[in-house]
Amino acid sequence: MKIWKSTALASVFVVAGLVYARAQSPIGIWKTIDDNTGEAKSHVEIYEKGGKLYGKVVKLLRKPADTRCEKCTGDKKNQLLIGMNVIEGLTAQDNVWKGGKILDPENGNEYGCSIWFEKGQADELRVRGKHWTGLYRTQTWYRVK
Repeated sequence: MKIWKSTALASVFVVAGLVYARAQSPIGIWKTIDDNTGEAKSHVEIYEKGGKLYGKVVKLLRKPADTRCEKCTGDKKNQLLIGMNVIEGLTAQDNVWKGGKILDPENGNEYGCSIWFEKGQADELRVRGKHWTGLYRTQTWYRVK
């Protein structure tokens, strides 16, 4: 009986730890918000590949699904927004993921990127794009459940 209780208790701690780790992970689908209108704009799936985080558009909420990135340059020029990586190459450093880049499909520009959670806000992700001049813009994205 003691072994069963110890095993059950250990299982509870393992499951609780996994739930906490998942809640603090940016991996998942996030709703983006338009800075000007405050309306939901798209869903971006953040995923891990090779130890780095990436984010791709999986749903457009205000534009047709066949919308392309007309203002993008290089490989992304005229690509469909759905399926396009807009976040690339973030690495974990303490409680922040940074060192990658983010694309703004509205103007085709790429910026340095960092993402993090404010304490106690596991369903709100802060996403910051930073221009080389030092100017930056921070958005709040909301976890899609």
